[in-house]
Amino acid sequence: QEVYLINQVLYLKQGKLMLKVNHYFEGNVASIGFQTATLPATVGVMKIGEYEFGTSQFETMTVISGEIQAKLPDSDTPDAWQSFKQGDSFTINANRKFSVKIPVETAYLCTYEDK
Repeated sequence: QEVYLINQVLYLKQGKLMLKVNHYFEGNVASIGFQTATLPATVGVMKIGEYEFGTSQFETMTVISGEIQAKLPDSDTPDAWQSFKQGDSFTINANRKFSVKIPVETAYLCTYEDK
């Protein structure tokens, strides 16, 4: 079966949408969007660096491999860096910005929901 990448969206030959690929921060962060059994999600990778993200929905981010150090705006200590390693998760409310430091190349899973 033939597969094409057009405008960063992966399609089957029949035109059925498979995956949406996004690149951020000059290619240092990449994600692939998909639908889980219950929620929309992305799985992605981040190169070593510091990044700031904004949310439009409630997000749950889980570290698959590596480490994310995050400043979470709604935590008890919003100005402190918190470390999340493989298997750890954190949440961010909708319409918020948060900063991350990535000390090693890291893979993550992020799910999105309306809350």
